Amino acid sequence: MIRIDDLLKAYRQGFFPMSDPKDEKVYWCQPYKRAVVYLDSYKPSRDVLRLNRKKEFSVTCNKEFVSVIKGCAAPRKNDPETWISGEIMEAYIKLHRLGFAHSIESWYQGELVGGLYGIAMGAAFFGESMFSRRSYASRIAFDHLVLHMKQRGYLLLDAQIMNPHLGKLGAVEIEHDEYMLLLAHALKKKIVFL
Repeated sequence: MIRIDDLLKAYRQGFFPMSDPKDEKVYWCQPYKRAVVYLDSYKPSRDVLRLNRKKEFSVTCNKEFVSVIKGCAAPRKNDPETWISGEIMEAYIKLHRLGFAHSIESWYQGELVGGLYGIAMGAAFFGESMFSRRSYASRIAFDHLVLHMKQRGYLLLDAQIMNPHLGKLGAVEIEHDEYMLLLAHALKKKIVFL
């Protein structure tokens, strides 16, 4: 069982948990290179701008945290395995109840079709995972998150490990030492997510 105090301490020190799909053991990760999204240089795609203008999706925050984390843990088309074990899910649901973990939900015609969740500490948001059951649903949630973070004065959006999807969202890889400096600076600032 993951202790909440240990989990929060790990984030402050640049670690995050992942479970191995084969044995569901939890491992603490601290990549040599970290994926981050610079809030000032983030630019939504034309498709996201168009969908926002048309109000195709509605977006909420913390309305369906448990449904979002389950959506993120569900098998995907190209990858049936997940790093979000039952133990990890349980810990993040506790963090949500304590006000550290948050979800952004995308809705289409009243149905939850995508979203993301992560941890907010200081002026840092640690993005954990996102899911999409309809094209662009997770990107709309991500766009909402970035706008919210800018409005609240956040300094760091940690995307953890780079992948092609994050690259499309504007994430870049930085060295571990640079990440730790950004993290230390962000943790000094006090921001309430909502």
